[in-house]
Amino acid sequence: MKLPHHNSQQKQHQQRQQKFHRQVKDKASRKLKARQEGDRSIWYELGLFGIVGWSVTIPTLIGIAIGIWLDVTLDDPYSWTLMMLFVGVVLGCLNAWYWIQRESKE
Repeated sequence: MKLPHHNSQQKQHQQRQQKFHRQVKDKASRKLKARQEGDRSIWYELGLFGIVGWSVTIPTLIGIAIGIWLDVTLDDPYSWTLMMLFVGVVLGCLNAWYWIQRESKE
């Protein structure tokens, strides 16, 4: 004959075990999901934002520098600085588009 106190302890022990097994299972499934999806944390997103920003900024600044040099070197009625600014922005946007496409495939 089993004591009622013993049954309640056994039941509590089984409930704790079941809860523990659920927690382990949930944690394992979250880890597997994170591995499959990759690490897309806030730092990853901020890094991608930085890459996109610099991929537009650098060509734009290079275009401006070349445009200023052409304006000083050539005596044209055209504003090479504005034209090269436009070219730099377009190239930068294409570069940013490339980076975004590349990261979205991964």
